[in-house]
Amino acid sequence: MQEIIINQDKQKTKTIAIVENGVLVEKYIEKESKNRLEGNIYLGKVESILQGMQAAFVNIGETKNTFIHLKDLLPKVDITKQEQQDISKINIKQIIKQGDHILVQVKRDSANQKGPRVSTHISLVGRYIVLMPETEIITVSQKIESKQNCEKLKEEVKDILPKGYGAIIRTSANDKSKEILQKDITRLLKRWENIMQKAKEESKPIALEKNNGIIRKILTDIIDKGISKITVNNKKIFKEIEDILNEFENENIELILEEKEDILNKYDIDKQIEKCENRKVWLKCGGFITIDKTEALIAIDVNSGKYVGKDNLEQTVLTVNKEATKEIAKQLRLRDIGGIIVIDYIDMQKQESKNQIIQELKQELKQDRSKTQILEFTKLNLLEMTRKHMFSNE
Repeated sequence: MQEIIINQDKQKTKTIAIVENGVLVEKYIEKESKNRLEGNIYLGKVESILQGMQAAFVNIGETKNTFIHLKDLLPKVDITKQEQQDISKINIKQIIKQGDHILVQVKRDSANQKGPRVSTHISLVGRYIVLMPETEIITVSQKIESKQNCEKLKEEVKDILPKGYGAIIRTSANDKSKEILQKDITRLLKRWENIMQKAKEESKPIALEKNNGIIRKILTDIIDKGISKITVNNKKIFKEIEDILNEFENENIELILEEKEDILNKYDIDKQIEKCENRKVWLKCGGFITIDKTEALIAIDVNSGKYVGKDNLEQTVLTVNKEATKEIAKQLRLRDIGGIIVIDYIDMQKQESKNQIIQELKQELKQDRSKTQILEFTKLNLLEMTRKHMFSNE
């Protein structure tokens, strides 16, 4: 059974816990003081152009100016051809000039001293479809493995979309009727019309649509993935979720208000959250992994610990590495680890063993909602991979 537990403390910090059969699988923290911009759409004004970097600073009316690269200014249809074409031959001043007003979406929140990163490639996330205005590219989630289903969905969405619009077909769209997809697309087109209308009425940098925080995004992502119950301890959050469930016409999820309770403590979630902050994570076999964050990447080290095995060395090593793989996939999701990740497994001599580990990791990561990419083992026997943050942790 999968459920969501949302606790807001006295400092108005929200902790959102996704739990499967009592076990914490994902957790996110949203502070009242943190002004999340990712996903917001703005009418921006070009403040300055950095020709040497093929980039510009854009004022969106927030505290910091945002940064935009040339590739995020070119039409999306152009940058999908021939390795996204050689943009080094294009002068950014041919595309925009200082003082121009442009419609942008925040793709990455500010981090450390860096301002937010924006793009003119705007996407509106729906329950089944991600609408992409001003492009006609239609793609399907890689997690829909049936080629027949992919082609069927692409044809149906192509038939529904007006000219000049593209879409990403989400995993949740699999096996949904054309009528249901059309309803979702119609809702998204209406949102886009409202955004464009607001942009026409404004003459200064301003927000045209805000993302409304983590809760809506989480519900949009997982509302069709077997969530049976949502428990919250705050009346305002309860009403927000109630409105979202009504909007999505979902009556199958039980919504419970336990006001003024510390529900993380009540359901033993707080102890699980504490454990996921530990650097060292023990494995059932007696081995352990360590997780270290650096400026450039996340380093994960696998150790045999107390496990000595019963068979030959290769089998002993493979046993620890396999168990570590399951735990690594779990921790990536639980801690929302993103960026470049390097895994230092215990050295395996056989290529067959390495292939088993790669396949095991791919299988375990199928439960992860985030986008991941696994590369091969390097010559130093390190496994490289990347994972996209579900939410910025800064």
